[in-house]
Amino acid sequence: MNRQGIFHAGMLVALLSLAGCASGPGGSIYVPADGGAPDALEPPRTAEDNEEPQIWRKSEQPEIREPEQTPRSTKPSYRDAGDELSPAALSLVREADGLLSSGNAEGAIARLERAQRIAPRSAEVYFKLSEAYVAGNKLGPAEQFTLKGLSLAGNDIRLQRAGWLLLADIRRARGNLAGADQAEERASAL
Repeated sequence: MNRQGIFHAGMLVALLSLAGCASGPGGSIYVPADGGAPDALEPPRTAEDNEEPQIWRKSEQPEIREPEQTPRSTKPSYRDAGDELSPAALSLVREADGLLSSGNAEGAIARLERAQRIAPRSAEVYFKLSEAYVAGNKLGPAEQFTLKGLSLAGNDIRLQRAGWLLLADIRRARGNLAGADQAEERASAL
């Protein structure tokens, strides 16, 4: 190759290497494997594109008020009882009971997780989730759901007793005999 050919080849290599760095602001320097230009179909970005989307319509925005200064009471901050089951959550719990009785623990867990999203403060749903996890031989999550249900049982002695007895059974199955005895003592003290 002559001198002029070598010079042109060198210039061609230099231009091609610089061309990869010459993308516009905000554009990508990478080309997709199919050879298409990634930014060709996107409209140019404006300042409005960077704003957060509005969740509330202007007419529906809640009025923001300063919190009222109220004296603190001496009552405890926990609730006396968890939420009541809505008809939708109750229907899901009944479906889960049917699935549990037929041996389908995974299907029951799926229904009960949906019920839990509908009624997140219902102790009954958490206790049913515990039972489903026990049926699926997942004792760790079962114990955690039982504890959550106990925290939501409030002053309902029937629910508290059922939760403590459920916790005792789970702990015994996990080999925690001292914890099972403690849970049974709590249940009998009610």
